[in-house]
Amino acid sequence: MAYHHLSVLVRRQAEKYGDKVALEYRDYERAQWLPVTWNQFAAAVRQVANALLELGVEVQENVGMFSQNKPECLYVSFAAYAVRAVAIPLYATSSPEQVRYIVNDSQLRFLFVGEQFQYDAAFRVLGMCHSLLRLIIFDRSVVRDPRDVTSVYFDDFLKLGAGLPRQAEVERRTAEVGADDVADILYTSGTTGEPKGVPLAHSNYMEAFRTHELRIPGLTDQDVSLCFLPLTHVFERGWTYVCLERGARVCVNLRPTDVQQALKEVRPTVMSSVPRFWEKVYQGVQERMAQESGVRRRMMEDAIRVGREHNLSYVRLGKRPPLWLHLRYKFYEHTVFALLKQTIGIERGRIFPTAGAAVSDEICEFAHSVGINMVVGYGLTESTATVSCFPERGYVVGSVGEVMPDLEVKIGPDNEILLRGKTITRGYYKKTEATAAAFDADGWFHTGDAGYLRGRVLYLTERIKDLFKTSNGKYISPQALETRLGLDRYIDQVAVIADQRKFVSALIVPNYAALKAYAVEKQLAGVADGDDVSALLSHPKVLALYRARIDTLQQQFAHYEQVKRFTLLPRPFSMERGELTNTLKLRRAVVNEHYKKEIDLMYED
Repeated sequence: MAYHHLSVLVRRQAEKYGDKVALEYRDYERAQWLPVTWNQFAAAVRQVANALLELGVEVQENVGMFSQNKPECLYVSFAAYAVRAVAIPLYATSSPEQVRYIVNDSQLRFLFVGEQFQYDAAFRVLGMCHSLLRLIIFDRSVVRDPRDVTSVYFDDFLKLGAGLPRQAEVERRTAEVGADDVADILYTSGTTGEPKGVPLAHSNYMEAFRTHELRIPGLTDQDVSLCFLPLTHVFERGWTYVCLERGARVCVNLRPTDVQQALKEVRPTVMSSVPRFWEKVYQGVQERMAQESGVRRRMMEDAIRVGREHNLSYVRLGKRPPLWLHLRYKFYEHTVFALLKQTIGIERGRIFPTAGAAVSDEICEFAHSVGINMVVGYGLTESTATVSCFPERGYVVGSVGEVMPDLEVKIGPDNEILLRGKTITRGYYKKTEATAAAFDADGWFHTGDAGYLRGRVLYLTERIKDLFKTSNGKYISPQALETRLGLDRYIDQVAVIADQRKFVSALIVPNYAALKAYAVEKQLAGVADGDDVSALLSHPKVLALYRARIDTLQQQFAHYEQVKRFTLLPRPFSMERGELTNTLKLRRAVVNEHYKKEIDLMYED
């Protein structure tokens, strides 16, 4: 089968599907989801492409988008591809300093911005970005700064392309697009330093289309995908493009906080997500079971046991379950599991790719036990997302799935995972030293992740650069501990501390709602109303609760790996204070700096 490069993908799908719905987005004023057909999608891309040429966008010029997920982001991206330009998406939560860095690094002349937050951040750095000529504002309700004499609103920008004045040139450029032309430059979030631009060519995406069709053949033009992770991130971007390539409908969720409402309105059949989403689902089920009466709780526990036996011991391996087990499973599938899925909004769900962080075995087994097809995977920006993922049958819980077809993977020194293949970037944008450090003479890309292979099944062990070495010479993998502790319903965020320390400690952000409910239930003296957070976090019974739960959760770890002391924090880690990246990964150096006093106290004798 021939796979179209991105410059013609929307046009070819419009020729095939016409007035079939391609996209949906929520109109907040009318409180409804509005459809965009493939014909309308293609027409919008043509008009934007003409407008870009009217602005003078050149071949392989970088065009930026600083916005939350909107259909306009897709219109601009695919229009850029059509005129042989390069799309550069910025995270909607980026700080002015991050915007300044990326604009200057990529020498953007034109930056599309979403709502007021993005406009304000971009306008603040306009004077420090000498290449930047114009901001183009998606949202008409954005109030422009009185000093702003160059920005235009998106609907006024579109008028440049009305009547398609440059269509002949658009057609010529589209015809000249080569598979090796750069399509996107995606900037990594930079947990330890400045972001690196990762160029991805049309050929990288075309290979991803081919290998995903081999690995996930069940995705069809009848599917509905909810797009709620940032389109800036390679995982959501790649998955959305795969969905569009298959003709599936993509429902674009504007505000991440609305995802629970969007799920119930869209009822998707497929959706990419991160482990934290499923951890919240798991915690919700555990809380519900704890509140139920004895009979109902035992029924829910039995349903999960039956589901685990049916789906993991038989269906996973392609075996036919015994009739008695199958009948019991079907009963629970139409009662307990159906209610759970309907409550979330995934009763039509068929495929749920999950990546971006470690998935605990407990969460994975739970999801498959209740009939949620969690497709665990592993990937990087540099590999156009997927390196490996669960196959439909024979997946191994505890692994990150089978290596994608025709991708080469080997284990190098220090158990580092090395990659080579057609989805791998050719190097970092304008960073020859970083490229030389990441690629060896034989073309193998060094991921910085450690793991091992059993046949084609890949297992992760730790992030090499994030390994801590205690003052006693013991190596600690903080992610493994953080993933395990993060399962607890009373814990929202964890930062493990151990590097050059004599033992392991942790900064813990409680699930404040759950903890306050505990205080009320136990009628803790002086803090039962939960209003005084500092008093609540220092209450002896609260500290004892966390000590007991941490000790239970970390039993599987060696003694030297276990958290000996911890501190409960009164506020969450945040992107605004620089403690989290745009993909919600910890910036450990910043956390260590901000909480130096609390950390030092844990190590006082």
